[in-house]
Amino acid sequence: MGTLYLVATPIGNLEDISARALRVLREAALIAAEDTRHSGRLLKHFGVETPQTSYHEHSGRGRMEQVLAALEAGDVALISDAGTPALNDPGYELVSAALAAGHTVSPIPGPSAPLAALVASGLPTDAFVYLGYLPRKKAQRRSLLEAVEALPYTLIFLETPHRLTEALEDLAAVLGDRQVAVARELTKLHEEILRGDLETLRAHFSAVEPRGEFTLVVAGRAANGERWPEQRLNAALREALGQDDPPSQIASQLAAESGWPRREVYRRLLNQKEENE
Repeated sequence: MGTLYLVATPIGNLEDISARALRVLREAALIAAEDTRHSGRLLKHFGVETPQTSYHEHSGRGRMEQVLAALEAGDVALISDAGTPALNDPGYELVSAALAAGHTVSPIPGPSAPLAALVASGLPTDAFVYLGYLPRKKAQRRSLLEAVEALPYTLIFLETPHRLTEALEDLAAVLGDRQVAVARELTKLHEEILRGDLETLRAHFSAVEPRGEFTLVVAGRAANGERWPEQRLNAALREALGQDDPPSQIASQLAAESGWPRREVYRRLLNQKEENE
């Protein structure tokens, strides 16, 4: 029985492919690729002539059965368009099926945009949560962010350029004005990592059109310090009510400073406002 190899490929710079990855790609009986046109250029560059078949989210059960049949005869290498396969693609389904069929599954480590962004972010790396692409619709996006708002772990997301500004706006609104690293075009010619608070970077990309692939690394709640005692929070809310700032802005700022969830801060703010009226 063959082995299913999960082969990481470059996310930009072709020099990042490993010697082991190239050997496995050359020795495998078949390469299952997310996009054979894209992978074909990579394989041609390195002189890899192994046959390919496409395997992506729209392939269907029939293509999975085809790959499993190939595993009965020899080794198969799974690759994605860039980075480590089985992250943000249907590779995990093939992995599960291969394991259920009794095949060995072996990772060939290498490039990964989430990990590359994390280690260069300047934020804590000892505990983190990777959540892939944020939902496209605002309501679903905010719902997801509310679910992770209280987590003390560094948060990692992927985002497209045309949704980046809205994503940063929602991150600030729900999580408070936390520290963030916005990594763009990692390992490529125009690699850029911007670090700062969410509001500052939202303003930056409102003025500068986002281009390229983005990875967002956001500080967890614990990174903003210990949670304020309830009495201190209530005192700050009373003081904030004397200002002209919108409640949503006050809630975001106090959530970032106090370590309390933004939703709870906002609720308490509205309650105090009602009591004072």
